[in-house]
Amino acid sequence: MTDRPYKQVLLYRRDLNMRKGKIAAQCAHASISVFLQREVPAPAGLDPARAMVLLVDPAMLAWARHGQAKIVLSVDDEAALVRAHALAREAGLPTALIRDAGHTEFGGVPTLTACAIGPARIEDIDPITGPGGVVATKLA
Repeated sequence: MTDRPYKQVLLYRRDLNMRKGKIAAQCAHASISVFLQREVPAPAGLDPARAMVLLVDPAMLAWARHGQAKIVLSVDDEAALVRAHALAREAGLPTALIRDAGHTEFGGVPTLTACAIGPARIEDIDPITGPGGVVATKLA
């Protein structure tokens, strides 16, 4: 076991042949979306226009405070991306699926591009996307 037992896995679709910058942007959207979807109303006394309150679980907090390990992997296609996201949800892991609006690529067609799984314990993510996981992945 590593001294940092938490990670976040970022997946992108290889079949879309996105530019490197587009891949980076889509993975960044996924990474931060996991946290933004946990926003709750600001408590009394905090100006909601200037404060954001996020409820995170202990694994997310530990990850955020200790290195923020991220692994970027690719999947073959949309089906694999959606499957990884669904399996993560079923396992109770934080996850976000990104649909690009299509303004700069994909001919104006909204397209599923990326997914974040975690932050969570490595042993909870690896059965989905790790070596021998149920969703085939490749190192980016």
